[in-house]
Amino acid sequence: MDFNLTDAQKELQKKAREFAIKEILPVAASYDEHGKFPIKIIEKAYKAGLVNLAIPKKYGGPGYGLLESVIVVEEIAAACPGFATSIFANNLGAEPIILGGNEEQKERILRKLVKKFTLISFATSEPGMGSDVAGINCRAQKDGEEYILNGTKYWITNAGYAKYISLFATVDPAKKHKGICAFIVPTDLEGVKTGNPIAKLGHRASNTTSVVLKNVRIPKENVLAPPGRGFVLAMQTFAHTRPAIGGFATGLARSAMEYVIDYAKKRETFGRPIANYQAIQFKIADMYKNIEASRLLTYKSAWETDQGLDNTLSAACAKAFASDIAMQVTTEAIQIMGGYGYIKTYPLEKLFRDAKLFQIYEGTSEIQRIIISRFVMKQYKHGMPNLFELPRIEVEREAEVEIPPISLKTSEELGGKYRCTVCGYIYDPVKGDPDSGISPETPFEEIPDDWNCPVCGVSKDKFVKL
Repeated sequence: MDFNLTDAQKELQKKAREFAIKEILPVAASYDEHGKFPIKIIEKAYKAGLVNLAIPKKYGGPGYGLLESVIVVEEIAAACPGFATSIFANNLGAEPIILGGNEEQKERILRKLVKKFTLISFATSEPGMGSDVAGINCRAQKDGEEYILNGTKYWITNAGYAKYISLFATVDPAKKHKGICAFIVPTDLEGVKTGNPIAKLGHRASNTTSVVLKNVRIPKENVLAPPGRGFVLAMQTFAHTRPAIGGFATGLARSAMEYVIDYAKKRETFGRPIANYQAIQFKIADMYKNIEASRLLTYKSAWETDQGLDNTLSAACAKAFASDIAMQVTTEAIQIMGGYGYIKTYPLEKLFRDAKLFQIYEGTSEIQRIIISRFVMKQYKHGMPNLFELPRIEVEREAEVEIPPISLKTSEELGGKYRCTVCGYIYDPVKGDPDSGISPETPFEEIPDDWNCPVCGVSKDKFVKL
């Protein structure tokens, strides 16, 4: 078990961090304020090799694993989560083709994404449906070997600028997951229309729109998954991309923590920096340990994906935990900065707004808990025996030696009992302390001053009379 990044991963991390600080951080607040999509900067990210990370080398891509993608998006999200969402959206849009596309589709679409700056979106959500993929209502009517699509998709990242959309629809809503199919939808097809950008609380630099489909004819070569197979493909896609949300949340939380450390060292109250107060130190310590845990959970889930393992459970753990931590960290960061955290002069209020989305998209935190609880209740293998079948073997007890009282005097008559204020041991003058040479019927006041408690060893003066 090795927790070190490889030299290549460290170099990629450095590259992403430098790009984020130089190209994104200086303009993040302005793009957020105006709700403008940073298409030119995303194109710069493409030219820098920070887009389409998951496309295999066979089709001209860099062939990075999910772990490398997570490393990159953490750095981008630390500068601006909205930029990170739009940059990683190409991974999300391309993943159904990587996982479920045939060779011709991969050669045709994936190579285009690599060869020329091209955006591709991913569409499952609808106006009345989000995490419940089986509840899709967008209709796909089979017409020979082609399909005709009708319906509306909503919350689609980059849709206003994308050339392609990996889109999921159903042949019959009543069939639930068995009716779900998937298609590659060029946005210039007749009948495809994207709506105006959706005004959002956070991630305002990320373009999010509706996609309206009216009698859109999809040719055979763009059918990505037949009915039934589409639902499986969507779930596989989420399992491969969900850990990246943990990376987004970790990056956001990390930058919030770093900003508040800077503030705590400089801000003074009552004559000294607030960083000197234990209350502030504890808040920052909690931030750090939780961010570390978020990153490790995210890395583990990404690593499992790269090893070809089923990461459904670890992805749910990583996304749910990291998303909650991002919300907690930004909340506490604003609390530490007080009024300055609440105003737009500093980036904390933006990060606070951005953090909330991680608990919602690509499966809400509640959905992740459903996934986790199902595993725990049905598949988790206990390390301990069943609660109702616990073995118990009685061991022989050492015989207790009864010390008969020499006289009929009571403890009260001998001066009373005394209790150790450290461990709670009670000295009873009727019994004395034979192990220390104190005979029975010895009042506490007559015990030598150098006597120590037989349990914890403290001096006689630490005893109080009961």
